[in-house]
Amino acid sequence: MTSVPLTPGPGTPGTPGRRADAALSPERRVVLVRRIRLIVAATIAYNVIEAIVALAAGSVASSAALIGFGLDSIVEVLSAAAVAWQFAAPDPHKRERVALRLIAVSFFGLALFVSIDAARALLGASEPEHSPIGIVLAAVSLAVMPLLSWFERRTGRELGSASAVADSKQTLICAYLSAALLVGLLLNSLLGWAWADSVAALVIAAFAVREGIEAWRGDACTVPVSVLTGEREAEGDEHDDCC
Repeated sequence: MTSVPLTPGPGTPGTPGRRADAALSPERRVVLVRRIRLIVAATIAYNVIEAIVALAAGSVASSAALIGFGLDSIVEVLSAAAVAWQFAAPDPHKRERVALRLIAVSFFGLALFVSIDAARALLGASEPEHSPIGIVLAAVSLAVMPLLSWFERRTGRELGSASAVADSKQTLICAYLSAALLVGLLLNSLLGWAWADSVAALVIAAFAVREGIEAWRGDACTVPVSVLTGEREAEGDEHDDCC
């Protein structure tokens, strides 16, 4: 099968739905690209602050979960930076493949960090203490991250950017981690269940691996951007040539 380029093109007759960004005017495209840049900048700024607070609070409380959460924030910054790099180019679609690969690697790194962190806690390598700062940080992140993820995913779909949609999933995983961290810290503080957040973190790590594989395959597969961004369902043998 002939490879379908990631750069969106005009729709073809008989294709259900419209091809990603095929009907966008130049003015609308400029607005969407600018919006992506603002979302990514906000995500990077928030995650830098989040990483500093989480790593500092985790060190004080000897909390493996908080330290792992801080490391996750660093991975999130790398993912957002990949999209920022892509959309800094005059033609962002030319950097789509590399950006997707970078995002995939960041997913794998996230899973690795979280898995190691969870395993250490389950094996008793650390005994986390009560951390009010960590609880507040997790609660704030749980409120902020889903909003950023939704906004970037919606914009990325309209623009036809698979990497922006993939990065929005990365941000959503950060929200899942925030929920797991919050539950774990609360259970540890209220009931003394230090293992709760480690178990939840392992589930999230498995989800991160799956998303990383999808982002990686999205670079090399013969799949139109409209499929990668959810504009329409894959048909027939569009995945046959995936590596």
